[in-house]
Amino acid sequence: MVGRALLRALLRVCLAVCLSGCISWTVLAQVMTFPLSPGNSINTATALDLVQSTIMDHNLWMINSHNGSPLDTPNGSLSKLDLKAPWKARREFDKGYQLLMRKDLPGAVQHLTVATLIYPSFVSAHNALGSAYLGLGQNEQARGEFAQAISLDDHLPNSYLNLGCAQLALKDYPAAQDSIQKASNIAPLDIQVLTALAYGQFMNRDYDGTIATAKKVHDRQHQGSAMVHFYAAAAWDAKNQLDQAQSELGILLREDPQSPAADQARKMMEQIKDEQKHPPAAAPALGFKASFTQTPSTDSGPAKVPDNVQRLMQASKENAQIDEAEAEAECPACATSESPALLATNVPAGSESRPKTRETANAGTTFRASTDEVAVFFAATDHGKSVTDLTGKDIGIRDASQPPAVITGFRNEGQLPLRFGLVIDTSSSISDRFKFEQDAAASFVRNVMTGQNDLAFVVGFSNSVLLVQDFTGDQKLIAHAIDRLVPAGGTALWDAVSFASDKLAGQREAQPVARILVVISDGVDNSSNATFKQAVNQAQHGEVVVYTVSTREETKSVVESLVGEHALKTLAELTGGAAYTPGAARRLNSSLADLQQVIRSRYLVSYKPALFKRDGQYRAIDITAEKDGHKLRVYARKGYFATTSARNTDRY
Repeated sequence: MVGRALLRALLRVCLAVCLSGCISWTVLAQVMTFPLSPGNSINTATALDLVQSTIMDHNLWMINSHNGSPLDTPNGSLSKLDLKAPWKARREFDKGYQLLMRKDLPGAVQHLTVATLIYPSFVSAHNALGSAYLGLGQNEQARGEFAQAISLDDHLPNSYLNLGCAQLALKDYPAAQDSIQKASNIAPLDIQVLTALAYGQFMNRDYDGTIATAKKVHDRQHQGSAMVHFYAAAAWDAKNQLDQAQSELGILLREDPQSPAADQARKMMEQIKDEQKHPPAAAPALGFKASFTQTPSTDSGPAKVPDNVQRLMQASKENAQIDEAEAEAECPACATSESPALLATNVPAGSESRPKTRETANAGTTFRASTDEVAVFFAATDHGKSVTDLTGKDIGIRDASQPPAVITGFRNEGQLPLRFGLVIDTSSSISDRFKFEQDAAASFVRNVMTGQNDLAFVVGFSNSVLLVQDFTGDQKLIAHAIDRLVPAGGTALWDAVSFASDKLAGQREAQPVARILVVISDGVDNSSNATFKQAVNQAQHGEVVVYTVSTREETKSVVESLVGEHALKTLAELTGGAAYTPGAARRLNSSLADLQQVIRSRYLVSYKPALFKRDGQYRAIDITAEKDGHKLRVYARKGYFATTSARNTDRY
């Protein structure tokens, strides 16, 4: 039966393969014995015996493996509390961790227990101790250690992921799905965590959730995670929709023809074709025993590129992206290719999907249901100081070189609710000044969030992107989230900007709001999947204004730092924002104070263009402002595309 074959293959590759990319397991052997139920549905109790009937050699703790201590090479899974661990506790932890890596689980338990007794707030030690317990089959103890890690620090995705694995082992599938979902909420771009979520959803019989998560993985770059299509195929099969199951299996084979499940997938596709022609009769329950062995790869990979050469290559690549984005801004009609980033992004509810990249670039427009109306946010400064008392008489507008037919509205954006995203660089390159930056950022949020209906979220990024605080109006929660961040690892800046822009754009609003993204970084990127150009497009697509604050010290003039500063400036200019370059940590507060004034002194002007046609053509916007005879500097978007059909939207 097809369902029986899917179940067999699912058990062959098992949980360890599901999580092999995000959890550092070494799966030496798995042996399963279970009865098989008749029919082609996987919705049977026997399928849910998977974890308990599997003998595995685990290391559930580390998202990325290390040769030494993870405290020496932190990777974003390190808690701020761990930095305060006393020397004796750290020594016991290092011994226990090394024993854990050598599969001496009883020895690991002994030393890790001592580490937690010396320093009860040792988050990494609790996680490692839970992993050792889980490897010994002491699942309740493992769950307790992982839960303790979360109670100490609730913003680390790996703690929730580990807890989900313990709950899977205890067959508490609803709780397991919930825990892995929390891990994914914190690390929303982590494909391996999403793959684990698909598995947890399948085990909890949430077949629709499994399918939706698999699609989310497929819509992104997901090398090494093709197995998610196997879980989706199993879910479709459980829903008795064999065509969709066959399609998922085909995707798996195209993406990873060497997958451990590839042979099973090919056989199942043949069985599906056969059963569609000859529906099978019911069969008695059977017993089945399967084994799967995975040996560590011996491929040492490509030769390592020297760090200085790698940095120069990255700087050159980023410079090319900046030049391309700037060239398109000067000649938007010249660009015709579609952006992979936009094609892979879910368009926020209530908005129209726009087929061409440049239709979204420089977009600063909102068309109402019954009229063609353009709304543009702008700010004005006089010798660097914000101008807060402009009136409609002080500004001039040209749309496609023509004055508007009529100006329909003018208001100070300070009256609007703020939707604010704060993106903070937590890479190791800024570790020497990170505490000062944390304090400055927390103070900035307190000063800028003054409205009763203001909402903000906080994203920290190093190698990965972490949503440490979702939308909230509680300044204490925001300050707590900022304080929990720890500098470590590389820099996935453009991934963070893309994610935060999409999050701001995805908020449904019943009234106009100000969508502002503030990025505090040195502008260097060495870990993103997204490119600079895609990050710019994502912000423009969501009509998000980006302000950047450079953390580069004036004394540092290496090539990648200069490129990073150029990138931050270009990102701000192309989205209608502004770039600030303090030049030293001690001047950061001053720059953030200036930025606060600009954010709260922006304006919203709306008008109906003259001679407007829905022809899909780009229309340039030029906004000028004068006050008391002084020509002011205006920050605004440069234009928009006249869409070919009216759209009804509640997005502003």
